[in-house]
Formats: sequence, C-alpha cells, structure tokens
Amino acid sequence: MNSNERNFLAYLDEMDIITILLPLSYHQGLSSTFSITDESQKSRAIQIIKKQQIENNNNKYICKLEEEISFGHPYWILDEHGGKTDLQIGAVIRTDVFDERFFYDGNDLGVSCRDNQTQFKIWAPTATQVKLKLRQPNSSFSKIIKMRREEKGVWSSVVNSDLELYQYTFLVLVNQEWQESVDPYAVAVTANGEHGVIVKLEKTYREKPVLPPFENPVDAIIYETHIRDFTIHPNSGVEHKGLFLGAGEINTKGKDGQLTGLSYVKDLGITHIEFLPFNDYAGVDELDPHKEYNWGYNPIHYNVPEGSYATNPSDPYARIIELKQLIDSFHSQGIRVIMDVVYNHVYIRETSSFEKIVPGYYFRHNELGFPANGTGVGNDIASERKMVKKFILDSIRFWMEEYHIDGFRFDLMGILDIETMLEVRKTCDSIQQETLIIGEGWNLNTPLPIEKKAIIRNQSKLPDIGQFNDNFRDCVKGNTFYLYDKGYVLGNEHYHDAAIETIAGSIGFVKKESGLFTNPSQSVNYVECHDNHTMWDKLVSCLPDLNHQFHIKYHRLATGLVLVSQGIPFLHSGQEFFRTKRGDGNSYKSPDHINQLDWDRKHQYLENVHYIKGMIQIRKQLTCFRLKSAEEIRAHIQILPLPNPLIGFSLQNQGNEFREVLLLINPLRSKQPIQIPEGNWRLLANDKKAGIYSNGFISSKELVLEPVCLTILAKK
Repeated sequence: MNSNERNFLAYLDEMDIITILLPLSYHQGLSSTFSITDESQKSRAIQIIKKQQIENNNNKYICKLEEEISFGHPYWILDEHGGKTDLQIGAVIRTDVFDERFFYDGNDLGVSCRDNQTQFKIWAPTATQVKLKLRQPNSSFSKIIKMRREEKGVWSSVVNSDLELYQYTFLVLVNQEWQESVDPYAVAVTANGEHGVIVKLEKTYREKPVLPPFENPVDAIIYETHIRDFTIHPNSGVEHKGLFLGAGEINTKGKDGQLTGLSYVKDLGITHIEFLPFNDYAGVDELDPHKEYNWGYNPIHYNVPEGSYATNPSDPYARIIELKQLIDSFHSQGIRVIMDVVYNHVYIRETSSFEKIVPGYYFRHNELGFPANGTGVGNDIASERKMVKKFILDSIRFWMEEYHIDGFRFDLMGILDIETMLEVRKTCDSIQQETLIIGEGWNLNTPLPIEKKAIIRNQSKLPDIGQFNDNFRDCVKGNTFYLYDKGYVLGNEHYHDAAIETIAGSIGFVKKESGLFTNPSQSVNYVECHDNHTMWDKLVSCLPDLNHQFHIKYHRLATGLVLVSQGIPFLHSGQEFFRTKRGDGNSYKSPDHINQLDWDRKHQYLENVHYIKGMIQIRKQLTCFRLKSAEEIRAHIQILPLPNPLIGFSLQNQGNEFREVLLLINPLRSKQPIQIPEGNWRLLANDKKAGIYSNGFISSKELVLEPVCLTILAKK
C-alpha cells in the first residue's frame, strides 16, 4: 500500500495507543468508529479516547487498544466509511517499554562464517519481513533468502556453505515499504561501501606487541594527525603516500635527510598518535581518492576501515590488513594508537543503515517529533536507547579486540549520555586497563536532560574520561571563535588568573570551588587541533605587523605551556614547526596543499622542533609536571609572588635528581627582572633552548626573564 492509496494515516505511538489522522478532505475528517484487523481478517474495535483538529487540515484521533499488537505482523485500521490504512510503527519505538521488550544482548549480530556454514543475524523488531540478498564474488547474479524472525526482534538465516567474499545486503519491510540496507555490523564492504562482504577476520590476525608501561593519562603526550595529511606531501619520503601503509613506514626521510612520518614522531617523544576517523566515511570516492579530500566525520560503516586509505579499495581484505599493519608498526615503536570515533551522528540519517532497518529508533526526536540536530549535521544518535548503546559498546569492543586500538577520542561527546560513556569506560577496562578515553564535552542542544549529558559540566560523573579543555585553549591563545581575541600568551593580562588555574590543572587551585575538573587526568590541554585556525594562522592574523621572531616566540610559549601544564598534553601534528593552513579556518574538505603536513617546513623550523622535543623530555623526566591528583597538585605546587602578568610556580619534584623546579612565564615583549628563591639553579629551558640536560646555571637571586618566554629552573 503506497501513500497515494491511503485514505488516512495510523501510527502505533505506544504499545496500546494508536494515533489516527483523518484529512478534513476525507468525510470532513470524521469517523465515529475505528477497528483493527490483521492477516487473519479478524476485526476488533478500538476505543477513541480523544479527538482534536490539528493545524495541517487533519482531525487527530487518539485510540486505545484492548490488547497489544504482535510486532512482526502487518495490521490495518478501518474506519466507519470502509476506508482502510496500514498501521505504521510510530513513536512506540522511542518508548522505554519497547526498549525493554526488544533489547537483545547476544554477541552474534552481523555475519559469522566458519566450518562451511555462514550465519546472518539482524535486529529489526518492527519489520514484518526481512530477506537476505547474496551475490557471488565477480558476479551480478543475486540470490534472495527469506530470514526467520526470532526472539527480541532478531531475524536470522543460516546458509550451509562457505560464503567467503560473497557480497550481501538485507531487504527489510517496515510500514509496507521495502528498504535495502548494508548490515550495520558489517566488518568489510565493497568499494565505496555499497555492499557488505563476508570475510574471515582470523586470516588477518596479528599478535599485539608488548607496549611500554603507561600508568596514568597525564603520562600521555598525544599527537593528532590524519592518515592522508601525515604522508601525502611530495617530500615526505614515504612510498605509499596518503595511505595506511604509508603512515606505518619507518625510517623515512625528507629531502634534508632528516626523519619524517612515524620515525619522526617516535624521535619527538610522542606516546600516543591520534588519527582522525579512519572508519568508512562519505566525502571521498574510494575509486578516485585524489579528486576529493575529507577529514572523515561523515560516518557510514562504523566497523570497517576507510577504503581511500587502502592500496586497493575493491579488495575487502586490503584495507583490513593494511590498517592492522599500520597499527602494528606504531606499536613496534612503542607508540599507542587512539582512534577518533564519531558515534554522535551519521552522514545522512535517511540513507543510513540504522534508519532503513529500524526507522526512527536510532535517532533522537524533539517534542514535535522532528529529528534533533544538536550536532548541526541533521541528526543526533540516541545513545541512551538500549540497542544504540549496545551498538556503540559492541563497536568499541570490536576495534580493541580486532585492531588492538589503545584509546578513543569521542567526537562531540556531549551528544552522548553519561551512562553510555561509563559503560564504554567499563568495556575498555575489561580488555585493557590503560585505555585512554577523551572527548569533546561541549553542551549541545539535543533533547537529553542536562544532567545526563556527557559534558564538562558533569565531569564529576565521568572521573576516568578526559575532556578537551576549551578554557585552557581560549585562556592561553584567545577565543577560538573570535580570530582577533588575544589570550594570556599574547599579553592579555585579563587572562592572568585564569592562566594560573589552567596551568595548575583546572582543578580549582586558588579557588577550590571554581575548579573545572576533579582531577588533572580529566583535562586535555591544547591550543590547536584539526578544527579552526592553527595557532600560527591565528598569530599572523592577530598580529600581522609584528616581527616574525615574535610570532615564533609567542607560538613557542603557547606550545610550551601545553607541555608543562598539569593534565594531558595534546599537540596538533606540525604544531611544533608552526603548521599553517594558509588562513583556512575550516579545512574539512579543502585540498591537500592546505591540509598536508609540510615536511619541508619541518626542516625550515628545525630549531623549534628541537625545542619542543626538549620540552617533551622535561615533561617525561620530571614528575612535577604530571601530578596525578588535585591533592598532589595542592601539596606540590606553590605560586611565586611575581607582578601581574608574570606567573611563577615552585614545584616539588619526586623520584629524580631534582627536588625543586621553578616554572616562570613572561608574556610581555620586554625583559622582566624578578627575584627567585636562593640556590644553585640549573637552567633547563628558556626562550631559545629546552631539554633535561643543563643549558647553564644561575646562582643569583636576581633573574631577568627574556621577552615572551617560558623559563624552567631546577635544583637538587
């Protein structure tokens, strides 16, 4: 029955409530009785409990069923005039009762292929029929197999043969409409993700190497990059440029003979590489990947690697094997891999597998019944629903167990609910205790009660999850969304007190009650990431007439603060050699020449690379820069009495030859004489050099701070 044949519309909105819409053009929108019938043709009356006229020229009838319907079977509603319409699944799927009744806790959704037997399972509780569509490799011939409905709305089919490399989709009948969909649990697909492919993942198995010890999130130094950006530059020295394999190549060198790529990151001292999304996404034609560019925040298939990063996107195994090789390569160098995950929205709701298979269930809707749009891309994933949460947890488990992922960065985490994020934490801990979980805890306008959102405001309910600290970002460099706003580093003394708080871990160091976080391990400190302008581009725009050397000094001070502040330091790849995107503030689909990591620029600013490498050494060697709790911070750090806008900290250091460390900050463009505590101080960092080894000694009580400079002194 198509919509043109329907005289009126009927929706199941609760287990026992049906909403009927009669157009005023049809019998003036009036009917004194309604009844319901099913395949048996047996009809029974339903009770009208409310009637009202609504704006779009319809009369709305709220009716009550005496007994609940049986899902998986078609029903029709009849009126007193002999008119008939199919009963559509409406808002009932967003009720708690539906969620409870159809929650399926099995771990076998998707496909399993073994011992000459292939099993298919799909969760489609509102479907009245489901069919499996199979296609042999290298053939256009399809075979259709009816699937059997089981408990909890799961449909299954078993084929007694080995179907490795067969392509498959599901045909799902909901509300009298057939939809063809790729399996949401697919682990392999054809080029551009048009069909699922049956593979045997055991053929791609790799043992996970033993990694260096990692005790606490504050011991991490995160380096964010994009698979393609990382090696696509003509002088990256990488053979497989822009691909999974290229990102995993070791001992690559630029035209200056210096390290690039993975070996360069290892040499820099990074502990965790964070890759922008590398699951299958829209925005790049996998068969012609150089024609387009995309960051990857358009998720299509959550459990499949992106094909444009594979040497052969038409070979379902290639992308799986090559991504595993990449991860293995980083692990072999002692570097952990963080995966950027986008469980907050899909690319296009209407064409997503979720919406085709269980329309209306996987996404939030507002009070008027329209899809919510807190993400700004037209849909918000309803993580609070049981089977949505299950999908997210199953996906996280899959990436950890199958690909040996060490951490996750949750894009727009504020869309997700606290309970789901706590379950994510629990799932990760059950597999690998030291898994790093960080996310964007922005408060977005999605219909979820504020106390349930996984946002910074609710950080006390998420004690073991790091959050991107926008206070740190905006206080240090200036407001991200106002290009010309100058932060503390640029000499804005209005940010002085806020800078003290953020450098000390945002735990309420001076005023306990004003702390953003409970513990420093919740604070991800950064001044730039893939989003918005790079720090360099902001500096050049803010201070266009300033001497180039001052641009360098400001940038060096900002990045230095990221590395010596309490919390988790986060660097954007190329930040250490003043990465520029030529003023592009939103390069999500800009060409390679804007987004690529410019390895020639690394050579041009090698002195700054050595400086940042030295700052990383200092952080790693001195425990006082990575204290693990708010109590430790309060016990081991004191503020020195320096005139505003200068900042000085005295830090007590443990387990090292140094017992006391001074961190001194001068954001002004002039030299500043200060008094420091007595002692024989070793200079570890100033405006020109940084490193754990001495850059000189200072024994005078007087010290002159260089302009725009971070100074670190240490004594035994």
